[in-house]
Amino acid sequence: MSENAQAQPFRDLALDSAEVRLLGTAHVSKASAEAVAREIAEGDYDCVAVELCGGRYRALADPTSLAKMDLFQVIRQGQAPMITAMLALGAFQNRLAEQLGTEPGAEMRAAIEGAEARGAALALVDRDVGVTLKRIYRNVPWWKRAYLFSGLLASVLAPEDIDEAGVERLKQDDLLEATFAQFAERAPAIYEPLVAERDAYMAAKIEQLVAEGRQKILVVIGAAHLLGISTILQARDRAPAATLARLSSVPPPARWVSALPWLFAAFILAGIGVGFARSPAIGWDMVRDWITYTGGLSAAGTVLAGGHPLTIVSAVFGAPLTTLHPAIGIGFITALVEAWIRRPTVGDFSNLRTDTAHWRGWWRNRVARTLLVFVLSSIGAAAGAYTMGFRIGSQLLQ
Repeated sequence: MSENAQAQPFRDLALDSAEVRLLGTAHVSKASAEAVAREIAEGDYDCVAVELCGGRYRALADPTSLAKMDLFQVIRQGQAPMITAMLALGAFQNRLAEQLGTEPGAEMRAAIEGAEARGAALALVDRDVGVTLKRIYRNVPWWKRAYLFSGLLASVLAPEDIDEAGVERLKQDDLLEATFAQFAERAPAIYEPLVAERDAYMAAKIEQLVAEGRQKILVVIGAAHLLGISTILQARDRAPAATLARLSSVPPPARWVSALPWLFAAFILAGIGVGFARSPAIGWDMVRDWITYTGGLSAAGTVLAGGHPLTIVSAVFGAPLTTLHPAIGIGFITALVEAWIRRPTVGDFSNLRTDTAHWRGWWRNRVARTLLVFVLSSIGAAAGAYTMGFRIGSQLLQ
């Protein structure tokens, strides 16, 4: 095997008759991309595995993939929060890459092109990013989910500066282990699906490559996964298919969690009913406050997202009703109204990835702004509903 990987953190493993090299990289590092290209050119690999899923591979291979997105279909199918989260995650990586003068995913592109040039098989070993985000969502307690998503959006507005030397330091095993150990202690609900599960998933995919008869495999992964994957591979998973099936599923929400929105709606309606029974004035005050809080805060979220005036009006009148019907979200209504009034152009879709790399682009790009309208109007309505729930509860106890 090539000695060029020496500049990068790596692990060499012997699995049955196969030789496997795990090469750790930083996703926005020029040095990593160059090391990957040299390693493939000088190594004798019959398979190159990359830390990509099908969706991320298509996005890397076809930068125009987002331009083909059907925004109305995304909204109707309830995929707007997922697409927004993926754009927010990509925005941070894009900003770092832009700052360092490199290309996001350059090391993965180098691996793909190197495998093609050498005639080696290319294997995608990472779990679908949508499944990972859904499992994170399911793993986080329901009362923390809005905070989690809000924090993800806030990261778009808070760019971090880091020099290339800092990126290279992130490849040192001791720093990585210490960093993720602290992360696990602070947020194990996020760490498990984001890091630990993906380590197990990628290890199982590598085990399948070995079982298929691949003899020399280069695995190009983020350095953060190097220790976890090597440890799992050394323990040997003799049932990788079962592991992949388990980690590819999205656990359904607990029944009581699914029932909470309906119970909450019943509580609100019952509370208002009790208010009318006590006094029509109290009942009408509750109705007025419900409209003010849910409609007002949803409208405020729509204003913050830069929504059209008619979209804001739809939030005012729609939120008080949709918050009482868990099967219909106000974001569905506001996003459709926004997309209908301000129809995105071909340029908006084509520039979506680059525009969302900077916070101003989220408001300038019509597709991104529609997604923001969906998310922020929903957060505003939820905040208004829970605030009124406490108010109604306190009034009933008086």
